[in-house]
Formats: sequence, structure tokens, C-alpha cells
Amino acid sequence: MLTAAVPRPPAEAGIDLADWTGKVVRRFVQERCAVTLARGGCLNDLHRLGCVVRRPTKRLLKADEAKREVFVGQSAARRTEAETTGATHVFVDEAHFSADADLRGEWVLKGAPALVDSTSPRDAEKASYDAAVCAETGEVEAMPLAGNRTAETSASFLTQLRAHHAAPLVVFWDNAPAHGGAPLRAYLPTPDLRLRLVRLPADSPAFTAAEPLWDGVRDAVTANTCFGTAVRVRAHLDPFFAGRAGRADEVKRRCRTVLQARAAARDALTAATAILQHARRTTHTDADPSLALV
Repeated sequence: MLTAAVPRPPAEAGIDLADWTGKVVRRFVQERCAVTLARGGCLNDLHRLGCVVRRPTKRLLKADEAKREVFVGQSAARRTEAETTGATHVFVDEAHFSADADLRGEWVLKGAPALVDSTSPRDAEKASYDAAVCAETGEVEAMPLAGNRTAETSASFLTQLRAHHAAPLVVFWDNAPAHGGAPLRAYLPTPDLRLRLVRLPADSPAFTAAEPLWDGVRDAVTANTCFGTAVRVRAHLDPFFAGRAGRADEVKRRCRTVLQARAAARDALTAATAILQHARRTTHTDADPSLALV
């Protein structure tokens, strides 16, 4: 019974608790078998079932895999078009960095507590940025935000990108409310803009190259560090973004996306299929016609 129950939430087994623990196992066995187990025995039962504790990854239920697959297929055509037009593909996203410590795993001596100092700054003490990442070249461009992102700030960032890139731009971003509105509608008809917007499929953060960039920022700058004020956060983040210009290879490695990987796999499959079909046609053409009679 326990083996069948553990892979599902406890609520489906009639226990109104959030997750499986030794306490939940004890209650489960007690209700069904009228046997009371010791706490250690409950944890041992979980281990005997092959269970381990892992930090889960969200399964995004609003994501549409069919739409994702169509988007992957379209990416090949976009890459071919970019090779013809010289367009640059960039992924744009926004992130907030709290002035309080961003808790991450750290090395400590065995038996010693892992402690991080904090002055408990207000939630409003944070630094916000828009950033664009080109996964092909490793280019990174960032713009600090005075507050939350809006359609006005999105238009301002597109203006900055357009000013710093001579080639046509294709901007990939998500379906956030700030990625639409009157300011953007007023900006996009600008003459000779040569900028196209492409919305990523819903709930597809793994498709954008900006998400790994934010992880890199937190690992390198804000991990386990309380800065106290937004000003001090920005004083450390601005040099980090400026320094990305000389680390393009590192950005390309870190920011390779699931979209790129799936598109590359699809391209490889298409190329292999074409080779096989050509080989079959060649073999058929060169074959002795007499063989068709036997």
C-alpha cells in the first residue's frame, strides 16, 4: 500500500498534509494497519522504498507541448532567415535582486552551522534590470530599472538595443503584461526600425537565454550576501554586467537554451534523413534492372 501511495501527494491517500515525511508515513500505517511505528522506522520505510529527498522542479501545467514543438520547428526557418538578413536574435527578460541575502548552498566545516548575516532590509530594497542575451554571440546588454517593468520601460530598452546594434534585431520575450501596451504600439512603427518581436510559448522559461544569466548573477554576486540597500546591490551588479563583454564564451556556454538544443537535434535528424533518402535513391538508380525481375 505504501509503495503505491508515496509517488502521489498525501492528500490522495486521505491525509491532509502537504508532503510525505516520517510523520505522514506513521499516520498512514496507523490508519490502515492499526500499527504505530517509531519515527526512525517510518524514515527507514521511505528509504527502503527507494525514496530520497530532492529539491523539486516545477512542472508548468499551463505549458502547451504542441505549441512548444511548433515553435522549435519555426526556429530553423528563423535561423535561416537571420543568415540571409544578418539579423541578431536576442532574448530579453527582467529580474529583481533583493538587498537581503539570496540564500544558496555554501561549504562549511562538517558540524558547523551555515549562517549568513542579514540586516533584514525592506522588500522594496531591490535592484531591477532588463537584460538581453544573444546566445549565438554571447553578447549581453542590461538596463537598470527605477521600479517594476512597464510597457514604457520595455520600449526604452528596445530603443537602447536598437541604438547599440546596427543589424536587424529579432527580440524573443515572454507574455508578461509589460511586453504589450500603448507605448510599444507607438514605438514599433518607427521608420526603418528593423526590429521584430517574437513571443515565446507560455510557461517556457527554459526557452530563453536570459534565465541562465540571472542564475549566473546570483551565483557570482548576490549569493549569501546581504547588501542592505538597493544602491549597494546596483553598485555590485553594474560592474558585473559591464564585465560580460569580455566573457562571451562563458555566456554562450551558460546561456545555451533548451530551444537551441531541441532545434539542433531536429536539424541533425532532418540532415540525417536527407542523407539516407539520397543514399536510397542512389542505390536504386545504380542497381541492376534485372534484380527487379527476381
